[in-house]
Amino acid sequence: MAEKHDEVDDFAAINTPGYKPAAGKSVDEYRELDAGDESLARWKASLGLGTASGEDTSQPKLTILSLELTSPTLPEGRSIKLDLTSESQREHYKNNPIQVKEGAPYKAIIAYKVNHSIVTGVRYIQVIKRSVVKEKVEAMLGSYSADPNPRFTEVINDEFPSGMIARGTYKVRSKVIDLDEHVWLDWEWQLKIAKDW
Repeated sequence: MAEKHDEVDDFAAINTPGYKPAAGKSVDEYRELDAGDESLARWKASLGLGTASGEDTSQPKLTILSLELTSPTLPEGRSIKLDLTSESQREHYKNNPIQVKEGAPYKAIIAYKVNHSIVTGVRYIQVIKRSVVKEKVEAMLGSYSADPNPRFTEVINDEFPSGMIARGTYKVRSKVIDLDEHVWLDWEWQLKIAKDW
């Protein structure tokens, strides 16, 4: 039972005490808000709120496309990109560790697409575990309106651990959630730290 409670705590968002987010609004409500304010009208246009709706709402508001690990030390022509659009691919990553080089600098970049409406306070949370070692990473992706083009956000810029003790397989659980605690994607994968790529 304690393990389940720890998992909940691992993914609890880091919030400012006393802050209560405002109730969500639809695109049409934002469009009509303070219609006479010129600077606000420019801001709304930058969010894509100045045009008529007619968006395809058959898709979820937010689709998580991929997570890519990049490093200047990766062999030429090699890339590590997790396709997150398919349940079978996510299952594959859960059971087949992705091998990375110890001590290598790396970045993790998440790709996602807002299909319709507006998403607010979207963030990426990742917990990495190996025996008693546990590390949590949380990165803000932001708030966006619909856009036919995918967005890319760097969520980690770090270095893989090195040394004999650091080598081995780590279990990783990642989530993408929004301000309302709606979980857009929750997946598990494994990372194997080795002497080479």
